[in-house]
Amino acid sequence: MSILMTASAETASAGSMLPIILMYVVIFGAFFYFVLVRPQKKEQKKMNAMLSQLEIGDCILTNSGFYGIVIDITEDTVIVEFGNNKNCRIPMQKSAIAQVEKAGTAETK
Repeated sequence: MSILMTASAETASAGSMLPIILMYVVIFGAFFYFVLVRPQKKEQKKMNAMLSQLEIGDCILTNSGFYGIVIDITEDTVIVEFGNNKNCRIPMQKSAIAQVEKAGTAETK
């Protein structure tokens, strides 16, 4: 008889823990969404907007730290001219661009 009472007490306590466990799952899920997922999506939208406005003649900064001028643009690649040497033209993916400075604007800091 005592075995049956112990088993029923354990299931009752496990059943009362379920709402608390669900509350923690919801809290951690919301935390991860607002700390990890949402800022990542915001940054991705900003990057896509920057790359969609890319034009020939814009000065860019690559992820490698090189500055260059955009010579040609295709769907997913750009041809960039680096330095004063007009023979240094390198095709690269658009995803390798970190910053874009428009041709007619000067950056002020």
